Amino acid sequence: MKKFLVVGMAVLLAACAGKGAKEEPKAGVEDKSAVPSGPVTTPLEGAEAKGAILDPRLRDPNHILSKRTVYFDFDSFVIKEEFKPLIQAHAKFLSENKDARATIQGNADDRGSREYNLALGQKRSEAVKKAMQVLGAQEIQIEAVSFGEEKPVCTEPSEGCWAKNRRGDIVYQGE
Repeated sequence: MKKFLVVGMAVLLAACAGKGAKEEPKAGVEDKSAVPSGPVTTPLEGAEAKGAILDPRLRDPNHILSKRTVYFDFDSFVIKEEFKPLIQAHAKFLSENKDARATIQGNADDRGSREYNLALGQKRSEAVKKAMQVLGAQEIQIEAVSFGEEKPVCTEPSEGCWAKNRRGDIVYQGE
């Protein structure tokens, strides 16, 4: 009985969490202002609990492998030139560590509908995954997922904040 109550509450909360209508971003319009200057270090989400690869380079703030975020322009899933060395380093790491697994988490800012942002986040994660594959990582090593607008790192209604949410995060996992 408790299971049904918990599941029922979860469904009810999910239904109530929906947002109102949002303005769709205009296709073909790129706003390149206020994009973060470079990759940001993100933690190995739950790495110890999942038995993730604990290569020290992944945690060394002076090593490129500790940088795990690729930022995108408004309404775009094109990888910018400045993030290609980051993607190349992670692709090389994966190609040298065949047991390593990574998830690319695509994200979007909160402008646009929920469905649009999920699709855009998926395109962003797929773009990073494909680039890593071209550079030597195996398809089986990388999963591409989208969180759309659901995992913002900034919630202020400003261009600087939206730019931080237009991203793909590389998260390593254990087997």
